[in-house]
Amino acid sequence: MAYKKVVVAGGGVLGSQIAFQSAYCGFDVTIWLRSESSIGRTQPKIDKLKDTYLAAIEAMSQDTKAWCAGIADSDHFDKDACIAKTLAAYENLKLELDLTKACENADLVIESMTENVQDKITFYEKLAPVLPEKTVIATNSSTLLPSQFAKYTGRPNKYLSLHFANSIWKNNTAEIMAQNQTEQKYFDEVMEFGNQIRMISLPVKKEKNGYLLNSMLVPFLLSGLDLYVSGVSDPQSIDIAWTRGTGAPKGPFQIFDTVGLTTAYNIVMQYQKVPGLFSPLLKKMMMPYNFKKMAEVLKKYIDEGKLGMSSGEGFYKYK
Repeated sequence: MAYKKVVVAGGGVLGSQIAFQSAYCGFDVTIWLRSESSIGRTQPKIDKLKDTYLAAIEAMSQDTKAWCAGIADSDHFDKDACIAKTLAAYENLKLELDLTKACENADLVIESMTENVQDKITFYEKLAPVLPEKTVIATNSSTLLPSQFAKYTGRPNKYLSLHFANSIWKNNTAEIMAQNQTEQKYFDEVMEFGNQIRMISLPVKKEKNGYLLNSMLVPFLLSGLDLYVSGVSDPQSIDIAWTRGTGAPKGPFQIFDTVGLTTAYNIVMQYQKVPGLFSPLLKKMMMPYNFKKMAEVLKKYIDEGKLGMSSGEGFYKYK
């Protein structure tokens, strides 16, 4: 089935990016949000994404090192066409509070809510009765397994995971992971959808917390955070040790600010509550980690409104 209408549930950092990228690639896209205040938080993200895409297109026209594969192919770059697609995405992207209206005639619903098990279950229970029969559901969960939620969707055969890296216009990968009730047909359709929105679709053949990217990334982030909460060093020094020592563009705290401290907090809470997430070796390696202190530090930042780049301040300040 060729997808046309896409609904993204949640307008957070990645939810807004998924929606904008899908609209950029010509899909009819609606972001479903829970409240008027959610609209107030999401619209500035959409505004910023428009400016980000336009700035990236200008940079691409001047320097091939600035290339963003999610925007255009290097051998078929048409600056004016890319600008037109960006402006069309911005104008056509819809924000909706009514779940039934948002999902009308939807081909694909991408759930991109916070990493909270009960919140996701509650959402799926509300979603199931209002979906058209044809609709496929995908979760963008960073670490939670789709099998945890399949029975709440009302269509476990049409439910799977679709996970993106942050800054998807340049870090253009989509990890597609089935659970044991997902039909191959729908797995293949979502793989194709990933390619259609200019991602490199990566099949995850076995259900795995963290998929490919986060299975490697989360232990790294927790290691950096533990150094800070244990009083070993400060965020800036830890980031410099990593970026200068490896040549990586960002250290753990710069990454935390990018993805948002609420997401970081939810992941820490999940990891400390569910030790089965770790392999025996990784669990042994992480035993000294002070998860309780990590949660306390992140909660303090969140309570102070320091949510990361999206709020103008996290571990770093942003103008």
